[in-house]
Amino acid sequence: MTLLRLTVAGDTESPVALRKPERRLSRARMSAWLPTWRSWARRRRAFLIVLITGIALRCWQLNGLGFNSDEAVYAGQAASIAGQEQYLPYFPIFRAHPLLFQALLSLPYQFGVVDVVGRLLAAAFGVGTVVLVYYLGKLLYGHRAGIAAMTLLAVMPYHVTVSRQVLLDAPMVFFATAALYALVRYCMHHGTRWLIAAGALMGLAMLAKETAIVLFGGIYCFFVLNHTVKLRLKRAAQAVAIAGVIAIAFPLTLRLAGATRSGGNYLVWQLLRRANHPIDFYLTFVPMVIGPLLLAIAVLGLILDRKQLSWREGLLVSWCIVPIVFFTLMPIKGFQYLLPLAPPLALLAARALTSPTIWSRLTGRIRHRRMAVQNGALFLTALTLIVPAWLAIRPSDDQVFLAGTGGLPAGREAGTWIDNNIPQGSTLMTIGPSMANVIAFYGHRQAYGLSVSPNPLNRNPSYTAIENADLMLREGAIQYAVWDSFSAARSPSFSDRLQEYVRKYDGIVIHSETVQVDNRGGPTTIRPLIIVYELRP
Repeated sequence: MTLLRLTVAGDTESPVALRKPERRLSRARMSAWLPTWRSWARRRRAFLIVLITGIALRCWQLNGLGFNSDEAVYAGQAASIAGQEQYLPYFPIFRAHPLLFQALLSLPYQFGVVDVVGRLLAAAFGVGTVVLVYYLGKLLYGHRAGIAAMTLLAVMPYHVTVSRQVLLDAPMVFFATAALYALVRYCMHHGTRWLIAAGALMGLAMLAKETAIVLFGGIYCFFVLNHTVKLRLKRAAQAVAIAGVIAIAFPLTLRLAGATRSGGNYLVWQLLRRANHPIDFYLTFVPMVIGPLLLAIAVLGLILDRKQLSWREGLLVSWCIVPIVFFTLMPIKGFQYLLPLAPPLALLAARALTSPTIWSRLTGRIRHRRMAVQNGALFLTALTLIVPAWLAIRPSDDQVFLAGTGGLPAGREAGTWIDNNIPQGSTLMTIGPSMANVIAFYGHRQAYGLSVSPNPLNRNPSYTAIENADLMLREGAIQYAVWDSFSAARSPSFSDRLQEYVRKYDGIVIHSETVQVDNRGGPTTIRPLIIVYELRP
């Protein structure tokens, strides 16, 4: 009996003896993996929520307003590349900027020109940049910083507004941010192939818009001032050569097409033209659409953590400083020109919002609530961004017209009416070239801006001036005039001049686009937006 008991107790091959340890091991593994799985599920859920929010802000009522002037030009170029004959007389393929985005847009335009398609493509580049910022933030500062940076960029009014339009800036910023990601991978000693990749992506950024070349100044300053990351001259030359080979495709195409003169004239005009905004434009207007609280948090984070700054912050700050200085000193100041700053600013703010060292100083006595305070600060910052972003994307006939800020109210409707009701071959006179571009895209009629200077040194070489308006009107070369409130507000003298021609040549109103204005406590008034006149010399 005793022998039997000993045998059973020492029987290690017994199924009963094996089953219990296996269960214990399985439960131990499950208890070890469960927190990891839950953390991964939370990260995935947060990523999807932010991604859906970014998509919604960039696509909601995307086609509520028609194109503005720049959108009409780029979409018209894409239509010309696609071989759409009704756009070729008004939008030459080679005008001023590189053609990467227009070439991509020409692919769906092969099957027909629909304005919303161009905006969807631009929005896709914008959403892609939001995703890139997540991976860049995760690489630099960890997952929480990646989600925070992604959130801030997804709801930033500046990035939302520009990436909803058929402009070159959203694709340029996408490729530039991808180049920044590759550059960070190189600085983290992941191999010289990442430096070559950064050069190739910068070349694509310049093919999207030539202003991306300014970012090379920030990269140069970073490597000159930084002593942590070493850069071999041979590798740097290879990366710059790759970027140059890709970017040279545009000037080479211009030369083969015989359009180098127009491209050179445009560059000279941009450098010598009269300033279109005051020198403090980027210090007063743009910060309000980037987010004052976001900027304050980014700067405060650098100040509070100044003793622990590394090459990471040096790279992001260098990426921002050079474009700010360059475009501030340049006479031409476009609203969207500083869009490449949006990703690094979101990253710097996310770093400050998730930095353990900063928050340990600010919440030293409430360590158990530190995470809740951080999340609350991120929520408050995002709230200060999403509200103005939501207000900015709502179609409105009363919005302030500034190039790069949105569509042109009633422009599509007026252009469509012109296409359906004015005889083919007619020529129209507008106050400025902006409305002329919109009419050419939607109305498929030739239009000239009265404000375009007859002096070639003082005008955009892409535009044609009216040399002698009286003569052209008397001879019947111009049969219609178009007045619009947006151009009138920008050029009141030329608006008055157009009205004088309307009176002189017995102009009659044949169409008008209006909007109802609700006066506070008073009767509703009708305000004209666009008026089409038929002139009778």
